[in-house]
Amino acid sequence: MKAYTIERYGKPGEVLQLMDVEKPKPHGSEVLVKVCATAINDYDWCISTGKPRSYRLIFGLFNPKKKMRIPGMELAGIVEKVGETATKFNIGDAVYGDISNYGFGSFSEFVCIHEKALTLKPKEMSFEEATCIPHAAMLALQGLRDVGALKEKQHILINGGGGGVGAFGLQLAKLQGVHVTGVDTGEKLSTMKMQGFDRVIDYKTEDFTKSKRKYDLILDCKTNRSLWKFLKVLTPQGKYISIGGKSGKLLQMIYMGPLVKLVSQKRLHMVMLKANDDLEFINKLYAEKKIDCVVDGPYSFDQLPWAVQRFGDGLHHGKIVISVNEP
Repeated sequence: MKAYTIERYGKPGEVLQLMDVEKPKPHGSEVLVKVCATAINDYDWCISTGKPRSYRLIFGLFNPKKKMRIPGMELAGIVEKVGETATKFNIGDAVYGDISNYGFGSFSEFVCIHEKALTLKPKEMSFEEATCIPHAAMLALQGLRDVGALKEKQHILINGGGGGVGAFGLQLAKLQGVHVTGVDTGEKLSTMKMQGFDRVIDYKTEDFTKSKRKYDLILDCKTNRSLWKFLKVLTPQGKYISIGGKSGKLLQMIYMGPLVKLVSQKRLHMVMLKANDDLEFINKLYAEKKIDCVVDGPYSFDQLPWAVQRFGDGLHHGKIVISVNEP
């Protein structure tokens, strides 16, 4: 089978190599899935480039660890074989999921993964749409609903609003009657306006942390600024919620959180993602046409290295999706 492998860190177009590798066989509770579509995530950029360098403590100091050399953490596909003790799916079932709790490898034509990493794909949802959902929609849902306890008529800001989490976050917030400001740059801004953001800010021309506007909640998809700046634009009981970003800023939040709690009613939170948790809720909203999937692409399998670079350059709107196999 064909799969993209990484032997060293560097530019995605140079280090992501399409290779012939042995087709895996499912054992125990694993299932073999024919990958119909996959999506690009921050992990894929980081494992390709080896940046931030602190991540190499996880990926491998000088080169990616062997078990991480086929990237990819989201997929939608069809079950082709099942392991001896696998009972959740039948051959031919259409499935999807964020597989990162059990491994990686969706940048390939086939992947073996524990059956718990997957769930049945709704029939009305395409494979390209399905692969958009597990990671980004869960981060948005868990950030806004579970951690943020979003309420009607609040004013929120999504930093990095043009990406996958931002697209789902906007839609979930609008279902609650919330005023949403989105921060990003470039061609994304006009698309974000069309999508329904009440206000958009180009971070290259305006620093929202110096504004007099206050927000009840900030969902930060970037975590690339000093947290003190975010605190200045929160309402007295406002919440700052990070879904990930630069490791130094995340460490800063761990140390600052208790201190902020002592001196104010503002709160700092970091979403610890529960992969695939409550996908049924998102599926229900999709079936009721209350949310949709914002797809950048889909692009062909041979464009995958270019697509990872596109992600790293921040040029995408919504989720970058790659078509791998025909259903």
